Amino acid sequence: MSTFFGLPEVVKFCKRCVISNQRPSSTVELKHKIEEKKETIAFDEFGICDACRFHEVKEKGIDWDSREQQLIELCDKYRKPSGYDVVVPGSGGKDSAFTSHILKYKYGMNPLTVTWSPHLYTEIGWQNFENWIHVGGLDNILFTPNGQLHRHLTKLAFINLLHPFQPFIVGQRIIGPLMAKRFGIELVMYGENQAEYGNNSKENSKPTMDSKFFSVEDPMNITLGGVQIRETIQNTSYSLNDFSPYIPLTETDLHESKVAVHYLGYYLKWDPQECFYYAVENTGFEPNTQRTEGSYSKYSSIDDKIDPFHYFTTLIKFGLGRASYDAAHEIRNEKITREEGVELVKNFDLEFPSKYFEEFLEYIDISKDQFFSTLDKFRSPHLWNKNGDNWELKNPIWNDGV
Repeated sequence: MSTFFGLPEVVKFCKRCVISNQRPSSTVELKHKIEEKKETIAFDEFGICDACRFHEVKEKGIDWDSREQQLIELCDKYRKPSGYDVVVPGSGGKDSAFTSHILKYKYGMNPLTVTWSPHLYTEIGWQNFENWIHVGGLDNILFTPNGQLHRHLTKLAFINLLHPFQPFIVGQRIIGPLMAKRFGIELVMYGENQAEYGNNSKENSKPTMDSKFFSVEDPMNITLGGVQIRETIQNTSYSLNDFSPYIPLTETDLHESKVAVHYLGYYLKWDPQECFYYAVENTGFEPNTQRTEGSYSKYSSIDDKIDPFHYFTTLIKFGLGRASYDAAHEIRNEKITREEGVELVKNFDLEFPSKYFEEFLEYIDISKDQFFSTLDKFRSPHLWNKNGDNWELKNPIWNDGV
């Protein structure tokens, strides 16, 4: 049987959490075609995924007191007598709220928080953003890219990649280093490294982000929405200047500016739920009043109306929806059992995100028919079966002998 993206033909689930071997090992897809080989999360001979194995390392194999001392020394190295000494990118969600607040009020840094604006703010997202600054006591720059271009790129990303968040993820990843260079700040601090959730596990041993994620040689070769910038410029009225927010630093800029990008999760033991409790107490963060569509949680990734479609498209491509990702984290952190996680995935993973559906269609200017036909184009035959008018997962986790 053929598979899309070079995914493993036989679907296997981790024996400890609810992630399958279909999970991509990179969440930033700069170029992505159905026929291209895609690296996926690794499983060991016992059927345990890399993310669960790294959690064991977090629990028993890391001296967190020593890591915190390294953080203190890092802060001492970059701390300035005046002005900003660290850039913290984020939206005011639980993770960036934790990162920025603890750096300022426990470790004595003076952070400049920078935000790459969501596509369409939710009411609770905007409220938490304002609380982050006004309750948390932090300085912020809110950057909003060219709305016409960003809509165009988001539409391309949906149609070509079934990844409507791709341009946003690119901007979110590089906004920190770009702002650091502009303001003469040498340290950028992100929250957790995505490697601990199943991306390249070797990255977990490094405190810094690989420069390939925020540097570039030829900006015209950058692929956004599945199309190189040079091609978009040739076919539209946009110029290279319009793409400035999406163009990372050059290697020369990095060397001259001495910008270093670190992960706080390397130095402090990272737990998303504990970040939530901290943000509630210290920055006025509030969960949503109702659970997020496609999952059971109320406090994770709730600031953007497009966000539910990011997770729904991962369900279509890889058979893993939002509840799968949420439950996997909480099983590893011993908040729920695997049996509970399986039941939550069964109940919520396949749920269609209807609340902001009309706004999403309007935002990227497509019809309902075009939306659903695009989804179907990316359904791999080894994952999906059509039964009448309905699509069904062939190998859901609740049929995996649990």
